[in-house]
Amino acid sequence: MVKPIENLRKRKLTGGSRKRLRSRRAHEKDGYAAETILGATENYKRRMRGGDLKDSLRAAEFVNIRDNASGTTKKVKITKVLRNPANRDYERRGVITRGALIDTELGNAKVTSRPAQDGVINAILLAK
Repeated sequence: MVKPIENLRKRKLTGGSRKRLRSRRAHEKDGYAAETILGATENYKRRMRGGDLKDSLRAAEFVNIRDNASGTTKKVKITKVLRNPANRDYERRGVITRGALIDTELGNAKVTSRPAQDGVINAILLAK
């Protein structure tokens, strides 16, 4: 089902429907959400408005963890997704978004980057 575009298809005062005045523009097209899951690293590029390209992650197995205590950054393997406060369904499916809590080889970490927008997963190590 194609979602209606705001202000293109409004109802009349009588409740009847109006015909569209124009068709959908290229920048109004819907794309699938880039939901990053745990797995072998897989990147892809999406074309954005203005011809810009955006890196997205379909799947990832490593995370760049910043340890604030020592001030170092390490590339560590993700073992599993613990929680995702953004969406309960994401939590069940193991989708990684900003704010998700993940379990790594160094311990629990909180994702600080937006994997679907940045193409990389950055996180900070949580206190034990």
